[in-house]
Amino acid sequence: MTTQHITPLPGPADRDARDRRAWVAPTIATALLGVLGPAAVALAGFSVMATDSCGPDDCSAALNTSLSWIFGLLRYGGPLCIGTLLTAWLLPWTRRWSVTRAWAAVLAVLPPLGVLFLVFTLPAP
Repeated sequence: MTTQHITPLPGPADRDARDRRAWVAPTIATALLGVLGPAAVALAGFSVMATDSCGPDDCSAALNTSLSWIFGLLRYGGPLCIGTLLTAWLLPWTRRWSVTRAWAAVLAVLPPLGVLFLVFTLPAP
């Protein structure tokens, strides 16, 4: 006589169950934006001083392009940050929305990081 062992298959994850770690991604994004946001705005304001030695008309095209990108990211990235951070906080706290919440938190941090990257890599005038 043989004994047959039957192992139950793991069921699908309960997508409508409450996610106990739903607060982690929005909290990290909020903390990072609290530091990166003001730093990006302040350093972007100081980046205009890169044109002091050459004047705004005689500077290199690369410098003017970088400054345009910086201020474009500030203008359009600010509402993007606010919108995606609010999305990360206001999505339902179920497992179904955990990936979307994490991506929204990541997208909220990208514009200030882009501004800081462009400020720290400004080309020579």
